[in-house]
Amino acid sequence: MPYFDAASSLPPHRIAREAYLAALDDGWADPGRLHREGRRARLLLDAARETAAEEVGCRPDELVFTPSGTRALHTGVAGALAGRARVSRRLLVSAVEHSAVLHAAQAHADAGGVVREIGVDRAGRVAPDAVAEALDEGPGAALVCVQSANHEVGTRQPVAEVADVCRARGVPLLVDAAQSLGWEKPAGDWSLLAASAHKWGGPGGVGLLVVRKGARFAPRAPVDERESGRAPGFENIPAIVAAAASLRAVRAEAAAEGARLAALVDRIRDEVPRLVPDVAVVGDPVHRLPHIVTFSCLYADGEALLHALDRAGFSVSSGSSCTSSTLTPSHVLVAMGVLSEGNVRVSLPPGTAEEEVARFLAVLPDAVAGVRAALAPPDAVPGGDGEGNGPGSLTLDALGKLCPLPVIDLAREIGRVPVGGTVTVLADDPAARLDIPAWCAMRGHTFVDERPNPAGPGTAYRVRRDG
Repeated sequence: MPYFDAASSLPPHRIAREAYLAALDDGWADPGRLHREGRRARLLLDAARETAAEEVGCRPDELVFTPSGTRALHTGVAGALAGRARVSRRLLVSAVEHSAVLHAAQAHADAGGVVREIGVDRAGRVAPDAVAEALDEGPGAALVCVQSANHEVGTRQPVAEVADVCRARGVPLLVDAAQSLGWEKPAGDWSLLAASAHKWGGPGGVGLLVVRKGARFAPRAPVDERESGRAPGFENIPAIVAAAASLRAVRAEAAAEGARLAALVDRIRDEVPRLVPDVAVVGDPVHRLPHIVTFSCLYADGEALLHALDRAGFSVSSGSSCTSSTLTPSHVLVAMGVLSEGNVRVSLPPGTAEEEVARFLAVLPDAVAGVRAALAPPDAVPGGDGEGNGPGSLTLDALGKLCPLPVIDLAREIGRVPVGGTVTVLADDPAARLDIPAWCAMRGHTFVDERPNPAGPGTAYRVRRDG
């Protein structure tokens, strides 16, 4: 069964397995002890640190291993903010950062700090000028967080340019390099960096945190003597060795494999809109990681679509609200202002065969059509006469309905109003704020506005029929 969810996690790389098993024999002892077993463990830990530092592009004494990438981000954000608390308590984060960064930002706000979110364009890309504007509008800043590439849509961020903006103003930049580190060294003069080994085929439970010399950093209590006080607890040396060895191995193949996968992703980006009607491919078409492509399908439930593709033999993921336990659309898609319903993220692991991609493209149309049919698509239910011979305006009550039902109701009923007439959709699903304007753009109608529902809960979305 093809596994197309590499952006979430990769299976252990062959080198990771071999390195882990080899390190079990000599890496079990406490590397802080002076006896022979401790010295052997220390040699393995130091060698792994040197290997990882070389692939990151930093000094070995700037890099520590953490229990996860999430812990690396939390520690990095908290330590940098504490180290610069006398300078500022203002934190800047891009709107599409991983939830681990946003959770750290929320903790800072809850403790009385100030958080400023920097918006992105419809491709999910942060503009360096926007970072400069956000830095200049307030009384200094303690830290800026911008990921190297987005985990949901694959868009690469202009990290080097953002780093220059931050450096010119004396503000450190923390880069979440979890998605990109297996492909390339992070560019630019950043100050802190975090990553997670399971993203490149290393074992789970190993993260990297880099704090460059000169960056103010104060580890939050409680701390101990291990890993410079930045990752307390006994080091999992076999897993750390496997993480470093697999990072070196995947990076040795990254250029060639990245070019091959980029061609397969280009094929998906080109063919999905041709094979499936009413689909929007999202994310930057040029500035992107080689293995990720994301698209959203009108009139489709994201969770049902994932199950349909799983039955067809493909493991993919989604940022749709209907696949989320919170029933809210992905914060990444919200920040981009793009269609969220029926969202599918395909992320190809190294070694993906062209035949697997061809088979995915072959089964996708039927999978989408089946999901749409189960949700009663617009052409399956009569609504007006389709000629605009109904009244000049219409109100649809979609309160209590989840995505994609409000948009399905809109598509089904808009034919009841004449060209120039309006349809007001009453909805309380947060996804409607994205999906109704996106539907209008895709179907050639005008999204007029949104306002509180004057008669009760939810929001009133007004749409003008233009054709």
